[in-house]
Amino acid sequence: MATYSTLRKPARVLPLAFFSFIVIGTFLLSLPVSQAGEGRAPFLVALFTATSAACVTGLTVVDTHTYWSPFGQVVLLLLFETGGLGVMVLATLLVMAVSRRLGLSVRLLAQAATQTSALGEARQVVVRVAITMLIFQSLLAALLTARLMVGYDYPLGKALWYGVFHAVSAFNNAGFTLYDDSLTGFVSDPWICLTVAAGVIVGGVGFPVIFELQRQFRHPSSWSMHTKVTLLGTAILLLVGMAAVLGLEWSNPATLGPLRTPDKLLAAFFQGMTPRSAGFHTVDYSAMSVETYLVTIALMFIGGGSASTAGGIKLTTFFLLAFVIWAEARGEPDVVVFQRRLAQGVQRQALAVALLSVAVVGLGTLMALIMTNLSLQDAMFEVTSAATTTGLSTGITTELPTPALVLLVVLMYLGRVGTITVAAALALRSRQRLYRLPEERPIVG
Repeated sequence: MATYSTLRKPARVLPLAFFSFIVIGTFLLSLPVSQAGEGRAPFLVALFTATSAACVTGLTVVDTHTYWSPFGQVVLLLLFETGGLGVMVLATLLVMAVSRRLGLSVRLLAQAATQTSALGEARQVVVRVAITMLIFQSLLAALLTARLMVGYDYPLGKALWYGVFHAVSAFNNAGFTLYDDSLTGFVSDPWICLTVAAGVIVGGVGFPVIFELQRQFRHPSSWSMHTKVTLLGTAILLLVGMAAVLGLEWSNPATLGPLRTPDKLLAAFFQGMTPRSAGFHTVDYSAMSVETYLVTIALMFIGGGSASTAGGIKLTTFFLLAFVIWAEARGEPDVVVFQRRLAQGVQRQALAVALLSVAVVGLGTLMALIMTNLSLQDAMFEVTSAATTTGLSTGITTELPTPALVLLVVLMYLGRVGTITVAAALALRSRQRLYRLPEERPIVG
């Protein structure tokens, strides 16, 4: 367990933790025993795959099922399980480090908002997170295993392995599958699709929300602002994503067109859900319209809940900024969210995270265009998917040149550690001046 003095430097903790995961994973995947055929995986393939797994992204340059041996697949599972657990545990500890660093009144507010305990109880927090993950993943694995045995005649051993692998991948928003076409073979199977979706959604809301719901599920009025914003934002984006895919792809003969109406609804729900950092797909993304690409890019950029396995700028960041804009448009002196005033420091942090993420995606897209012959939409889609650790692709990842693959490796790494690190670092560096400088108003807009 990291000491408090170490936790006071989140810009070191998270990057070093994930860098260690990636180095270990690259070494293990480079071993001959990890490859299904003869020889060993090239360094870039091992590095790219280990980064994608450790950063729970899901982008791949080789087929997971045929290229990697059972040992290699176990390494991948351990990487995205460790990556998912590490993100949530370290994010929770960083939140507690922030609350410990600030004054008593602010610590109490932070503790109430995040539903975490004091830093001295970090061990209990870690154990609680691990147990909760195990329970949810076991339930998902049991449902998937049963369906594969009953509906697809998988033998017990194969069904169990596939069930466990996809349950862990779904809960951690990792996007890795043991099928060469993701989950397109189950596009009309609600048992498989809804089980995977449930794992993605629960893993993507974040453990502070899960823990609060466990204690106060029947008392919504007492929920924290964070929980209310996360749950409301999740519901809104699920509906918006489903409606957008349904409307834009309804008649597309290469995606939803040939499906029956119930299957269209299921596929639209799944494709509207998966850009929230899941990385799975049940229809071919390369055949979707440009309009759907843009909606998917926006959903990937927003991502999931804070202190969760999901990526993106996070739901709370996006919706808090929406409240800020609404308050400014109405000329309100304070930003009010669910009958609570939003602290100015939080507003600045949300703005900083959003703008830094825009800069990363914009610069990454420009570099991808320079390195490749991709169109703007394909370059932006691939870069956003990597930078938000979503893992969706239009099928061009395997065709990218070496410099572009290295770029995606860097983006996946930055996307996984960046937003949490920046938010925590900003909070830890906050200071209270004993004086105020004269005010001046430049022209804005």
